[in-house]
Order: sequence, then structure tokens, then C-alpha cells
Amino acid sequence: MTMMRLRREDPRVVGSFRLHRRLGAGGMGVVYLGSDRRGQRVALKVIRPDLAEDQEFRSRFAREVSAARRIRGGCTARLVAADLDADRPWFATQYVPGPSLHDKVNEEGPLSAAQTASIGAALAEGLLAVHDAGVVHRDLKPSNILLSPKGPRIIDFGIAWATGASTLTHVGTAVGSPGFLAPEQVRGAGVTPATDVFALGATLAYAATADSPFGQGSSEVMLYRVVHEEPQLMGVPDALAPLIHACLAKDPEERPSTLQLSLRLKEIAAREAHGLTESRPPSPRREADRPLGQRAAEYELQRTERRPGSAPTPRPHAPSRPADPGRGERHPAAPRVPGGRKGARPAARPGAGARRPGPDRKLLRQRLIVFVVVTLLVALGIAAAQGCQGPSRSHGMGPLPGGPAVGVSPADGP
Repeated sequence: MTMMRLRREDPRVVGSFRLHRRLGAGGMGVVYLGSDRRGQRVALKVIRPDLAEDQEFRSRFAREVSAARRIRGGCTARLVAADLDADRPWFATQYVPGPSLHDKVNEEGPLSAAQTASIGAALAEGLLAVHDAGVVHRDLKPSNILLSPKGPRIIDFGIAWATGASTLTHVGTAVGSPGFLAPEQVRGAGVTPATDVFALGATLAYAATADSPFGQGSSEVMLYRVVHEEPQLMGVPDALAPLIHACLAKDPEERPSTLQLSLRLKEIAAREAHGLTESRPPSPRREADRPLGQRAAEYELQRTERRPGSAPTPRPHAPSRPADPGRGERHPAAPRVPGGRKGARPAARPGAGARRPGPDRKLLRQRLIVFVVVTLLVALGIAAAQGCQGPSRSHGMGPLPGGPAVGVSPADGP
């Protein structure tokens, strides 16, 4: 949050709080960064002098501060102290460190579907606590949402409307920010919790697209579009577009309740976060421009086409190895190794640098040895048989001393 030095006309002490910096200024007054004697930091708003002189405003402001004290929930800035009888009424809330949603989107660009849904779920839960206390915020917008390390926080209940109280403005006068006001606010009709639902839908559309769903223009043009034209949700992720469109319905009765909105956004946030974990990181720049839901669906289809049948989904931390043509195809289901998890390889022995032959090569070597031994035995058997048949076919005499053997064949004459 941008801080500015105190001006000459700014007070230095308000109540028991010492003021240090300016945090901003609005239609209700100026917001300061202050601290108490214990060092607790607060955001302290001092009401404008002209409004302080309006008795109707003072009574209304007192009712709203009383209602704000009843708000319980971690998604709002807790009310710390207030003085409704001072010359210039003031109230102090818990200081929330962190940028506003407006500044974050303006500096870093649109948020992802998972981030938008997660922030929206927390804000819807915060609005549920606000509405249970009988308060309608009436000015929910990106600049009134601070992104603290512990989650988003709703601030600035300066124009909040307490149930049963009279309206602060005259009929036909809208108080708030064009583009985030509900149609009933523009018409000057009574506000309800559905009014904040409309503003939350416009805020989530801004978070996802970095623009108002009703575009840009003068206040009159923006207010006309809110009442008479449909919101432009080009660029909103597919997972969020139907829900945001329902929040921006012209009729308050057609909008979802804060409870329904909170539950639905939690489901979307969980699903989109799971899709981000399962999907591969996009390499081309254009990949980031496509809706996250579309990328997750296409990736799921590619995974199904790559592995026929009902093969298990591969995990990112255990990618499959390319097939070795020399080793042949292996069954996708890996055997369970004793003492380890399924599919785990046995640990390599220390110092085993060379790769040992596999069981197929060992079996081939054994068969080759058996074949050679059998062949030699058969050859020796044949040779022995031929040696035994030689004397029976020849009737010659044995070798004479000092000379070669002389034999007579049966076919020779006497």
C-alpha cells in the first residue's frame, strides 16, 4: 500500500493513536496509518468536516459503527476503536499489510483461474460474516480488498449500510464506484446482501481480466451500462465465467447467495489448483493466453490418447523411460519389489559400474552351451560306430611286420 507523508493540515494525534502516514483519501474522509502506545498499528479514518456537521450522518455513522463491532470473521479488518462524539468522528481498524487487489492486478496482470477463485471464496466467506452482522458493505471493489500474507481482507466500511437504517444518500444518487455498483444502487432502490454479490462478481471479473466487466468511460456511461447492458466477460476463464455471470444478474433475486458463492468458488479453486499441478508447464507464450480450463481439458485428452485402455495416470515426479528397441516391450504394470513400493527398482550395489547381462542373455548362453555339447557327443558316437563296422566288411590280414597291411576284398579273385 502506498504511503504519503502527513500534510500540514493533518492531525498528528487522534484519540490515543499517533499518526505517521497518509494511506489515502476518499469521499468519507482521510485514512491514516497510526499506532497506539503498545505499538499496534491501525488504519484510522477521520470523517470530513462537512459530514461531521450533518446530524443525520452522525446518527447513521453511529449505527454503522455499532453494527461493524458485531462483525466476526478473518476476512475483514477488525474494528479497534472509534469516537462518534468527536468534532470529527473517527474509527480505527486493524492495519492490513499488503497491496490492494487493484494494485496487484495493475502491476502484475490478470490472476489465474485458481488464484481468482481462491480469493473469491475467501471474500464470499467474509461477506457472509458481514451480512450475518446485519451490514451491507455497498462499496466492494478491488481497491477495498487488501492481499495480506494471511489472505484477502475487506476494508473500508465507511459507507456500509446497516439493516434497518435509513439510506445515507438521496434517491437517485449513487454512492460507490461506477462499474462495481449494482443496478439497484444506481436506481436508488434499497440495498440487500445481493448488492455485495454483484460487486463481488464485478471484482472477480476484474481480477481475471484486469478490466471492469462494463468497460471504461465516464461515470454516466458506466452507470448506464450497469443498468441496461450485459457484462462483457471475454477473457474470463471458462471455469469462472458462468458463476460470475450469475453474480452480475440485473435482478437481485437471480444472483447466488453468499453461502452458495463461497461453496462454489471453493470447489472451483480446488479443481483448478489440481489441474495446475497435473498439467505440464506451458512452453509457448500463447499457451498462457488460453483459458486454464481449456488447457487442462486438452491435456487430459492427450493423456488418454497416449495410453490406450485404463493405464494409470503418470506422476510428474516419475516420468516413464523411452522404450529400448533391443530389450523389447515391457508390461506397463511393474512388479512389486519386496520391501519397497510397487514399481520401485532395487537399489544398485555400490561400485557396480558395468551393467550385468539380463536373464534373456544368460538363458541364450546356456542353450548355446547345451547345443555344442550335444553336437559333439553325437559326432563322437557316429565316429565310434563307423570304427566298429570296418573289420567286419574286410577279410584281409593284419599288418605284416615292416610293411603295410594287405587285404583282399571279397570281390577279388583267388
